[in-house]
Amino acid sequence: MTRQSVFAPPHRALTLGVILSVSTVAFESLGVATVLPDVARQLDGLGSYGWGLSALMLANIVGTVLAGRAADRGGVRRPLATGLLVFAAGCVLAGTAGGWPVFLLGRFVQGLGVGAIMAIAYTVISLAYPEHLRARMFALLSSAWTVPSLIGPVLAGTLTEHTTWRAVFLLVPPLVAIAARLTLPALPAPATAADPAPAGRDRGPLLAATALTLGTAFFLQALLLRNVPALILLALAGLALAVPALRRVTPEGTLTLRRGIGAGVAVRGLLCAVYFGSEAFLPLGLQEVRGLGATMAGLGLAAGAVTWVAGSALQARRDSAAPGARGRGTALGFAVLLAGVALIALALASEAVPAQLAIAGWAIGGLGMGMAFNASTTDTLEQTPAARQGEVSSALQLAQTLATAVVAGLGGAAVAAAGDGVDGTRTALLATFALTGLLAALGVLLAGRLRART
Repeated sequence: MTRQSVFAPPHRALTLGVILSVSTVAFESLGVATVLPDVARQLDGLGSYGWGLSALMLANIVGTVLAGRAADRGGVRRPLATGLLVFAAGCVLAGTAGGWPVFLLGRFVQGLGVGAIMAIAYTVISLAYPEHLRARMFALLSSAWTVPSLIGPVLAGTLTEHTTWRAVFLLVPPLVAIAARLTLPALPAPATAADPAPAGRDRGPLLAATALTLGTAFFLQALLLRNVPALILLALAGLALAVPALRRVTPEGTLTLRRGIGAGVAVRGLLCAVYFGSEAFLPLGLQEVRGLGATMAGLGLAAGAVTWVAGSALQARRDSAAPGARGRGTALGFAVLLAGVALIALALASEAVPAQLAIAGWAIGGLGMGMAFNASTTDTLEQTPAARQGEVSSALQLAQTLATAVVAGLGGAAVAAAGDGVDGTRTALLATFALTGLLAALGVLLAGRLRART
């Protein structure tokens, strides 16, 4: 290869290490979504099922901010090494947990590491690659989710059925060690020797992210309480802490759905609430309600991942022909996603239809997600001034993470309130999919606000 390639000798180890790091995160994320019902069943965690995802997502917010600040102060080597180590430690803790609380602690530790890895991966590309190779690396970083999306859920389900769910977690540390061995020594001096920033500078984002995480955690935990006065008190306290913090860490106009950038960030939150919130409970429904195995549940998640790629490619072609129609593309994507959620709900509600209808529904949902995600993200960032690209990109990611955590927590609370038994689980899941369906319908209505008036 020539020096113009990201796989040329000067960049090969770093490229492989970064791609492996992100691919490992993707495999773990999709694998855990597949096996979480088995974990919760064995560790007596169905009563707080949503925390299996929310714990990681909320910690992700803090990990992202901490790593970013550390990179600004002293370069990327230390925060990346720390993130990889913390992620691996969290996987070991979760994979060896003897009870649900310890498992959730492991998930929280994983989230800190995931936030750091993903934040630093993009920074490494900006610092360690010449300008003409960065676009190629960003594309490879996106594609690093593709293969894990295709094989991760099915592999995780197969491992769980033939060995144990713990294998899904314990396979990760060796991969992390390889990624660290490739990446850390390959970081060039410019990527590891940033000018130190004053210790007290710009604590606002860290404090706001911490307040947002704690407030959201208080709110979600309140939903699991049986004492109504305590539930109301803790929920209000959580909202009082989280809402002002959310206003500080998102662009002005996000909470009021102002046309343009603010609405774009809100639409990203809605999209991810619908897609990832539904995805979090699809394996539980297929296994607990319809009696399928973990492998088939994993196949359902993989189907959505495949069609997401197809939907994104379809929207890219539509965008080339009519770049001014991204709002309509987003609305259409939401509508298709709504149809997919409706099919899943139908498959869970009626034993008269094949359980595989839910898998087909999620394939349809993935197609809509790919269309809407591509169109809305492109439209939002196109309207963002160059000086605010980092701010808005971070806000989009934060909206995605927070929305996923909240819907997972709400759905988990519904499962806990419904109690034991297939009928109770079915009712809780139908309520959850009704919520994500309503959010999809709201997205159809709000898609027209993506473009600011001129």
